[in-house]
Amino acid sequence: MPYLKFNRDQLLIKKLSERGNKVNIVSDSIPVTLKPSSLSDESISLIEKTAHRIKSARKSNSSVIMAFGAHTIKNGMSPTLIALLEEGWVTHLATNGAGIIHDWEFAFQGKSSEDVKKNVDKGQFGIWEETGFYINLAIVVGAYEGSGYGESIGKMISREGLQIPEISELKDFAVNNISESPDQAASAIDLSGILQKYRINSGFLRLPHPFKKYSVQAAAFESGIPFTGHPMIGQDIIYCHPMNSGAAIGRTAINDFLSFAASVSNLENGVYLSVGSAVMSPMIFEKSLSMVQNIKIQQNKHIDNHYMLVVDLAKSDWDWQMNGEPPVDNPAYYLRFCKTFSRMGGEMHYLTADNRDFLLALYQKLNEI
Repeated sequence: MPYLKFNRDQLLIKKLSERGNKVNIVSDSIPVTLKPSSLSDESISLIEKTAHRIKSARKSNSSVIMAFGAHTIKNGMSPTLIALLEEGWVTHLATNGAGIIHDWEFAFQGKSSEDVKKNVDKGQFGIWEETGFYINLAIVVGAYEGSGYGESIGKMISREGLQIPEISELKDFAVNNISESPDQAASAIDLSGILQKYRINSGFLRLPHPFKKYSVQAAAFESGIPFTGHPMIGQDIIYCHPMNSGAAIGRTAINDFLSFAASVSNLENGVYLSVGSAVMSPMIFEKSLSMVQNIKIQQNKHIDNHYMLVVDLAKSDWDWQMNGEPPVDNPAYYLRFCKTFSRMGGEMHYLTADNRDFLLALYQKLNEI
């Protein structure tokens, strides 16, 4: 590579305990019984309709997928997300890399969300030992095990540690499987190099997570429900740590993307909820649905009867379900998280709402009707 590369090994990495945090999950988590505070009658009517569609989807064993941005975790909504998955209302959860990190930090130390402006100025934003070390290590181990991105972190939280293989075992595996399983063989070499560099011993590496009851990833892992992570290289604080492995990120993230697409393949008569995700959710959904339709068409089938609800704070007066895509001179045309879903067939609605109010109202409606 002819270009200069930044050397992360020279970073001064501080302990996570030295960082100030804006959110405490014990005091700031929101109970499922809290009543929503700012929903109009029209919004409540749409949420009730969505609840009926979810109930119908579960009766037909169709997918109910919820993709959401990191603020859903930061806003203390883990009790509601956990209730939705444990009670069987949701069959797949998906978030971005930041959502994965906040969920882990809450489970590990009960706190998350640093002061970005202040810490960038100090050259310290995102440069924290435990977050970078343990999340990256879990992903490298997960890549070797053939796991997904979210699954790797959820397993570490649930089991409160990581099973570290012998370096000799990894080297033997790489030699014996280079032809049949080149990706996993390469992951074994990647992991063995990291274990040697950081002098990590084999066996069970115990890592207590005293607040793991707040972890959506752990609850999903324990319930056998996919919780997939969909990161973008360089966008999350774990890329600041020198242990970070782009290869491991890629291998675990592609597993999660294909898991997500598998859930989309079961979306006929199902429901897709996109909550506070302006980029990740619409982008992975359109590619997944295109692949799925490709296969369905070969089978003389097609996904047409899917229900999509997009929820965000931005206001939109455009009726996406009634009017379709707006013209390019209308500002609504540039709401990517609406425009993409309006092109995906099925039935699509947009709801302007705080994710806290929406999720609480949805959960409560599901248990009322």
